[in-house]
Amino acid sequence: MITLELPLALQSRLSQGHPWVYRNQVPATSDLASGTWVQVRCGRFAAFGLWEAHGAIAIRLFSRRALPDADWVADRVAEAWDLRSPLRAGATSAYRWIYGESDGLPGIVVDLYGEFALIRTYVESVESLVPEVAEALHAHATLQGILWQPREGVLGPVWGRLPPPDLTVEEHGILFHADLFAGQKTGLYFDQRENRLTLASRCGDQTVLDCFCYVGGFSLYALRAGARSITACDSSAAAVEAAQHNLLLNGFDPSLHTFLVQDCFDLLEQFSAEGRRFDVVILDPPSFARDRPSRHAAERAYVRLNRLALGLVRPGGLLASSSCTSQVSPQAFHQVLAEAARQAGRRLLIMHDAGQAVDHPVPAHFPEARYLKFVVSRVLPVP
Repeated sequence: MITLELPLALQSRLSQGHPWVYRNQVPATSDLASGTWVQVRCGRFAAFGLWEAHGAIAIRLFSRRALPDADWVADRVAEAWDLRSPLRAGATSAYRWIYGESDGLPGIVVDLYGEFALIRTYVESVESLVPEVAEALHAHATLQGILWQPREGVLGPVWGRLPPPDLTVEEHGILFHADLFAGQKTGLYFDQRENRLTLASRCGDQTVLDCFCYVGGFSLYALRAGARSITACDSSAAAVEAAQHNLLLNGFDPSLHTFLVQDCFDLLEQFSAEGRRFDVVILDPPSFARDRPSRHAAERAYVRLNRLALGLVRPGGLLASSSCTSQVSPQAFHQVLAEAARQAGRRLLIMHDAGQAVDHPVPAHFPEARYLKFVVSRVLPVP
C-alpha cells in the first residue's frame, strides 16, 4: 500500500476528523487508479482513504484505525441506522439512511423508501464498496430490494426486486408517491422534513403560496394543519402532476386549490402586478450555484426572488425562504434576506432559523455537510 506524506499544516484539521484531502495538498505521485486504498501520514496523524483520480478531492478518508473491510462498513451502516431510530418511531418510512461523510462513508448516500433502499455513489473511487454497503443494509432492515445509482450510469438493482411504480411512503403520517426512477434527488426531498412540520404549525386558516413546490411537500403539511387555500407552482409539469396526486392520496381535493406550471420568478412578477396577497409565501428553489465562483450570481438571484416574494406577503404574514446552495453560508443568506427586505421596503423579523433534518447530520469537524438554510420571518412594514 502506498503511503503519502502530507504537509504538516494539515495535521490539526485532519486530526479533528475532516475527511477530505485536496489534490493540491498531495505530493506528486505516480498515477493511481480511482478506488485504490492509500495510507496518509501527517505528523502524528495517520489514516486510510480511497484515491480519486479526477476532481478537486484526491483522497476521501475513512478510518484512522485499520484498513476498512466488510465488518467496518457494516459498523458504519449500523451506527447510521441507530441514529435514525427516532424517525422510524414517528410515522416516517422514508429518510436518508446514509449521509456520506457525516456517517463515515464519504461519497456514498443511501435513501430508504419503505422496504426499498437506493444507494447513490458520487465518485468512482467508492463504487467498490457498494456490495459491502448493500449487504449491511440488507442485514439491518427488512427490505424487498436494493438499487444503485452510480455517478455515471443507469439506476439498477443490486439485490431483490424493483420497486413498484405506485410505491407509497409515509412522512410524519403524510403519504407520498415515490418515483425512484423519474423523480429528482432520488425521489423526495427529505432534508426539509422537519421544516415542513414547523411551518405547518403556522399555516392554520391561512392562504399559502408554495413556490418551487415540487411534489407538494409544504402544501400537504399546510393543508393538514388547516390552511384555507393553497396556490402551488413549479416549472416542472411532472412535479405539479405528482403534487396533485399526493393531495388525492391524502384525502384532499386538488380541485379546491390552484396548481400552476410556470417559472416561479415570472409568477411572482405576475402576481405582484395583479396585486395578489397571501398570508404565507414559501420559497424552496433549487441550487443557484454549482461552484464558488457562481456564489455572487446566486446571491443576486436570491435577493431578487425574495424581494418579489415579499411584495406578495400581507403585513404581518410570513415568508418562509430556503437556500440549498452550499456556497451561500447561513450568514450570507441572512444578508440576502436583509437586502431583499430593504429593496422591498419591508422589515423582517426572523421567527425560525434551521438547517436540514436529523437524517442529514452535520459533524462539528465537517461544516461542509451543512448546506440547507430555512428561515421563517414575520413581514412587517417599515415604521
